[in-house]
This record gives sequence, structure tokens and C-alpha cells, in this order.
Amino acid sequence: MQSRIDIQRWHVYEWTLKSERYRDEYPGGIEVHADVIGPSGQERTVAGFGDGNGLWRIRFSPDEVGEWSYRTHCSDAQDRGLHGQQGRFRCLPYDGDNPLYRHGTVGLSGDRRHFAHADGTPFFLLADTTWSSVLQAKLEDWRFFLARRRQQGFTAVQSVMTNWRVMPQDAWGEKAYVGDESITINPRFFQRIDAKVAAINEAGLLAVSGMVWAIRGDANPGYTLPEADVIKLCRYLVARYGAYHVAWFLGGDGDYRGEKADRWRRIGRAVFADQHDHPVTMHPAGLHWVADQFRDEEWYDFIGYQSGHGSSEETLRWLVQGPPAQEWRKAPPRPIVNLEPNYEHHKPYHRAEPFGGFDVRRALYWSLLVSPTAGVTYGDHGIWPWLEEAALPPDHPYTGVSPAWRDSVEAEGALSLRPLRALFDSLLWWRLRPAQELLVAQPGDRDAGAFIAVAASEERDAIVAYLPKGGEIHLSRQVSLGEAQARWFDPRTGESHAAGVVPEGTPLPNAPRGMWHFQAPDERDWLLVIR
Repeated sequence: MQSRIDIQRWHVYEWTLKSERYRDEYPGGIEVHADVIGPSGQERTVAGFGDGNGLWRIRFSPDEVGEWSYRTHCSDAQDRGLHGQQGRFRCLPYDGDNPLYRHGTVGLSGDRRHFAHADGTPFFLLADTTWSSVLQAKLEDWRFFLARRRQQGFTAVQSVMTNWRVMPQDAWGEKAYVGDESITINPRFFQRIDAKVAAINEAGLLAVSGMVWAIRGDANPGYTLPEADVIKLCRYLVARYGAYHVAWFLGGDGDYRGEKADRWRRIGRAVFADQHDHPVTMHPAGLHWVADQFRDEEWYDFIGYQSGHGSSEETLRWLVQGPPAQEWRKAPPRPIVNLEPNYEHHKPYHRAEPFGGFDVRRALYWSLLVSPTAGVTYGDHGIWPWLEEAALPPDHPYTGVSPAWRDSVEAEGALSLRPLRALFDSLLWWRLRPAQELLVAQPGDRDAGAFIAVAASEERDAIVAYLPKGGEIHLSRQVSLGEAQARWFDPRTGESHAAGVVPEGTPLPNAPRGMWHFQAPDERDWLLVIR
């Protein structure tokens, strides 16, 4: 019986077990778990994970204040170091300002349209793309970066948790596993990133964790490993990091369409059969819409998609008038999140000039307004590969030179996130639904880059429209202005000023009669906000 210790609510409590029979790095075929009993009698089963040299660990996050107890079980009941161990701990209230610890685990809202904490507080998913960070960043740099991102309005970061095409092994030449089939987990690989995962939560950010990269290539375990090994690797990740505040995407950047989806459906069922405590999705390749492939899967909690790094008319139209804008009405409802829109400083597929702050803002606002607002992901070509010096990122020569990560922290697009966050919070964003029917004379019909996205609350007490190219906007008389306030919101600065209705009969080139007419301050991107 271990002595009792104290842990604050929603933090991670860890206990260590020492095997009496196994000294392997990670013995195959041995399973360890704990039955954990809470103050009100609730009981949960939590998987343990091997951590090398005969050590096993179990991590758990208590959600109830009071006395907890546990008892361990091992598939080899003769190993008294792993089987039948008992302990107690006490969960204390948390009184700090970290939103994850104040409000609890992030899951789905009651209406399944957005994310919410355990206490019901809505959670706006604003993630930064830091694919190689936890595998490569120095811990002191990582903590600096996370603190700055929280100041800038971000609520999450997404990273790859195993070796992948950009990092086939870590700085010590090791992979997450040994072998090409019937793999053996390599705990040393994960020991080096534990503190970085913990630091994400300590900064008040959700760790959106990519489990296995799945695009074609020998370095990507989701593509190369047999199905059973993918399951083994992903279950290990759930056991090791499932006590943290995380969201998962099972496969990264893969093709999950048609018959290929069968494999991933089986993998998802096996990985999350015992522990399904956090939101799960798939991260598909660019312009792949795979929601219908997984719609009936219980483990598939939210719809992730990638509008990608194109700039062509066809690519833009896919986002604003394609599946993200059209298929959100299908049942059952799920949050919809663009996991990979245009990356700042990334060279587009269809032009030579890298994406800038405007391209990023446009993709972000479009993504948030063409589907029920739940969240979106930002990306910078200088952040995701986490390079110390400017260079072409590994295995991505066509994307242009990546700036050093420090040179991208204060990029224009990243600085646009604080105004974006403030605006949507003020609108009670979780009430917003696409409302294109309020718009008359859509300029996006002629030019996809000028598409005006409109969303509104069901009560119509909040309406927001994004105009990528400024100019005119014409709203239906369904919009009752009455006592409403209309303002122009500057997405670059967060400043706003009154937006007067243009009088009927004023010569505007595209103004139909019998509508509300507004004229943006200039030809840059603006938001019209009506409260």
C-alpha cells in the first residue's frame, strides 16, 4: 500500500510499478491496468504503459474532489510488482487561472456542434500547427513559445507524436518503435517528449496530438506498419498521454477514402475500445472529405478536414461552396474543423509568392463561418518544421524556404488571432450557424476569392459577414436592423467603427433594390458585425 498523496483537480496523478519478472524495455504480451474508484463510488479502468527496465506507469486525471483509491491488475498475476498493488490519493480543488484545470476535460457540447469543457463552458479550438515541435524543440524554447501563443489568443497546439516523414527519427537517432512488424515500443523516444506534452497543458493549451502519420512514405508508421502494429502504437499513446488534456487525430495526412477507410475504421475501434475520454478525428490529405467514411463510428467525434495550400479558383471554391459549407447538416452533428488551411510563408501550389497574412486570415474566417463555428487551425511555414535556421523543410522541397521558428512567432497572421478570438467571444460564437440566405448578390459567384461568408445566431441577434475584398455587401430585409448596431471590424487590429446603412437609391454598381446596403471602408478584408 503506497502512502496517500494530494493532487489538484484535472491535473495528472502518476504512480510507478516495478516488475518482479520482466526487465525488458517493453515486454510483449503483458498488460497492466488499474481500477480507480472516486469519492462518489464511480469506478474507471485506466491502462498502464511500460517505461523500460521493468518499470510501468499509470497516469490518471481526477475529476472529483475527495478521496480516491486504486488497485492494479496485470495479465501475469504472478508478477506481484505489477498485480494487486493498491494506493490512495486525495483530489483537491484547483483555484488558479488555467482554463483546462478550472473547467475540465474538453469534449463535445450537448448539441455536438462545438467543443465544451466538462463543466459546460464552451471551448473555442484555435490551434497552432507545430508538427515537429515535441520531437525537436528545446524545452525552454518550447515553454517560451507556448506562453506567447496563449497571449496571442491560441487555445491549442497540434503536434505529431511519433516519427514521421520530416523526422524519421529523433535527435538521438531513435524511433518510437523497433522493427517493421511485430514492433517493440521504444519508451526512450517518449520519455524525451513527456515534459513537452505536460508543458502544453501547463500553458493552458489543449494538446491536439497526431498519432501516426499516414501519407505514402517509408517513414510514416500509419502507412508502413501492419494494422496490428498501428493499433499497438496508438494504444500506447492513449495509455501514456490520455490523462492529459488532449484531442487525437488517429491518422495524419492520409487517404482514407473508399476501401482504405475499412482499415482505419478497424484501427479506430481497437484503439479507443477501452479508453475514449477525448475528442478523436482523422486528419485527411488536402481537399479530401472523409466524414461519410466514419460518420457511424462511435470513436469519430469531430470532422477534421484540410483545405490545404492551394490558391486556385477550384481550391478556394472547394472550401467556401464545397463539403465544408454543404455537409454540416448531415446527422449526427459533429464539430467541423479545418485542420490545415493556408500556412503563412508557405509557397502555394498555384503561384510563386508565399501565403501572407491576408491569405491566412481569409482561410481562417471562411473556415469559421461556412460551417457551424467550432474552431480552426493556424499554420506557419516557419513553425511546423521547427527549424533553428531558415532552410527547405525535410521532404518538402516544393513548399519554399522555411524561416527559423523564432522569426515566425510574431508573423502577421499569428497576430490576427487575438482580434479574431476577441470578436468571436463577444458574439457568443457557439450560437453561430451559416446564414448565406441573408446575403444578396454574392460576389463569390464570379470570383471565389471574393466570397462573402455570412453566419448568424438563430435568434438573429448576432450576424457576422467576412468580406475578403471589402467593397459592397447587400443583406436581405430579413435582417431587422431596428435597434441593432452595425460596425466594421478590422481583422488586422481588432478596432471597429460604426457601419452606416447606405441610403436607398445611392448609386452602387451591384446594389439590388429593397435591401440593406453597406460599403466597406476600403478594398481590404473587413467584417461587418451586426448585434
